[in-house]
Order: sequence, then C-alpha cells, then structure tokens
Amino acid sequence: MALEHLSVGEIAVILPGATAVFRRHKIDFCCKGDTLLAKEAESRGLNLSALEAELHALENPGVHAPAETADLIAHIIERYHKVHRREFPAVIALARRVESVHQDRTDCPHGLANLLSDMFEDLEDHQHKEEAVLFPAMIRGMGQVLRDPIARMMQDHEDLGALLAFMAELTDDFVAPEGACATWRALYAGCSKLDMDLREHVHLENNILFQRFL
Repeated sequence: MALEHLSVGEIAVILPGATAVFRRHKIDFCCKGDTLLAKEAESRGLNLSALEAELHALENPGVHAPAETADLIAHIIERYHKVHRREFPAVIALARRVESVHQDRTDCPHGLANLLSDMFEDLEDHQHKEEAVLFPAMIRGMGQVLRDPIARMMQDHEDLGALLAFMAELTDDFVAPEGACATWRALYAGCSKLDMDLREHVHLENNILFQRFL
C-alpha cells in the first residue's frame, strides 16, 4: 500500500500501530492529522522511504476503535475522559512541588504547573460539552446538524496540540535532567503519559468518531 499520498490521520486509522511511530518522530497525527505523510516527512527532514518501511513493518496494532458509535463513545469516556480527570491533578501537584523545590535551577520547568492547570481546565470544559451535548446527539443518530459543534471541538483539539508542543518544550521532550530527584522524574513520566493519552484520544475523535458525522 502506498502511504506517501495519504494523510497521517488516515494512516493512523488504517494502521493503528502507526501512532507509536508518529510519536517517535514527533509527527502530529491527531490535531493536524490532515497533513500528507510526504509533506510531514519533508518538513521534518525524514527519509520518506524509511518512514514508509517503518510503517509497513508494523505488526502490533495500537489504538483500537469499536465499530459501533455508542461503544466507541463509551470507550473514549472510560479510557480517556475519566483517566485524564484522575491523572491531571496528580501531575499538576508534582509540577508545583518540583517548581517550588528546584526553582533556583536553570533547568527547572518554570511555568509547567500553570500550563498543566490551564490545559486541565480547558479539557474539563471540552469534555463536559462532549458528554452532555455532542455524544448524546451522536448516539441518537443526528447527522449534518452536528457539523458546527464538531468543528468547534476540532478547533479545541488544534489548540490543545499547540499546548502539548509547549509542554514537550518545557520538559525537554520529557527527559529529566541529570541528577533529577524521583519527584522530577515522576513528573516527566506523568507528562509523557498525558501527551500519549491525549494524542490517542484526539486521534480517535478527529479521525474516526467525528468522521462518521461529517
């Protein structure tokens, strides 16, 4: 299968294991999933043939999407919405502790706690709108009338993508500095998990669930 003329979002749907490859190469398959693979490779200085070979070699799928819309929505809420609500506060607390204890270090991630707090506040509002309005309408089988609400949700996702990029920048791509304490290392591991979950979450919505109504 030729992949270069497909978007990275389409590839993530066809080859679910591709999400791990895209994360490794910092290719945004969720918030900017409509970008062609060839263009992404060019913009990031990646060898297109090598990237395609890596994708074709995938054996173990990553993110699975239930066929029924109601089942997919239930999966998104259980696997992502509830997990974000549980994990964000813990990671925010770790960030505040690290910034307080290590504020004099030049490699301290200053501003990370506030960034995470703002992300979580926006995410909670976003998820509430989905759970209270959009998802029930989808389950009822509403169609074209959902285009505008979906467009607003996708814009939120694009905004989230920019915040995830900033989070990665603040944490040096989630690599704790030499001599970092256990709390600092736990913080960056938590941020990496948030990044992975949020990208897979947005991928399921943008590239699979929402496409059923557009």
